[in-house]
Amino acid sequence: MEIMKIKKEETSQLFDKPTVSLKKCIIFFLWLIAGPERTSGSASRELTVQTGGSVIIPCYYDRKYTEHKKYWCFHAKSSYFYCSILAYANETKGKVSVMDHPDQSFFTVTMRDLQNEDTGSYWCAVEIGGIFQMDEKEQLHLTVQSAPDVSMVSSSVSGHEDGNVSVQCFYSSGYQNKLKQWCRYKDQSCYPVGRTDTSQNSSVQISDDGRSSFTVLMTGLRLSDSGWYFCSAGDRQIPVQLTVTAVVTTDKFDKNWLVAN
Repeated sequence: MEIMKIKKEETSQLFDKPTVSLKKCIIFFLWLIAGPERTSGSASRELTVQTGGSVIIPCYYDRKYTEHKKYWCFHAKSSYFYCSILAYANETKGKVSVMDHPDQSFFTVTMRDLQNEDTGSYWCAVEIGGIFQMDEKEQLHLTVQSAPDVSMVSSSVSGHEDGNVSVQCFYSSGYQNKLKQWCRYKDQSCYPVGRTDTSQNSSVQISDDGRSSFTVLMTGLRLSDSGWYFCSAGDRQIPVQLTVTAVVTTDKFDKNWLVAN
């Protein structure tokens, strides 16, 4: 996450007015020094969601920030300097819910009933505190479309240890010739585990029909495969959570047999 100070329009009660004004002046000065090239931050994720649909977005943070406040904020025009806080961790406001998972160093944002006006830039952010300390953040851009560039039937899939799981990712006609990838999202980066332009991974196979969808097949699942992944076509992505459960064996039959005999 790069550093950024967020305008706390909905939480001004946390600061007295002189402190907020001083912080704004200092931040604006630092912004002028950094220059406009810093406004975009690192390459942001480009997500697409269908109008009226929902999305669950994972936000990873450094383990040292486990006890810090996390929040989700929005600015329609990709402003680096200001954005409006929509919800803090472990609360629901309107159609936005944020849930922290400190044992795994990430929080999830659930947005429901998305409409065209929800298109814009968002930030996963951690409140650092202090006049000279700007909040940690990661930017992403969300586009709400009637026919999304990339989509999935479900934002979560599950499988059993040593088993297989198949995921189908849909894309629009404009992305037929774009690179298709299946990558694992962790520590604010997405690590490709399968893509259509390279030799196939023995445990991850991608099959593109060349028209409207590609299928990801993961075989020989391990418990450590559980986590967040992205289906992507070109620069468009959609998140999906994979849960791998252990196969439970039981000797119930043997015990019943011993009792009967």
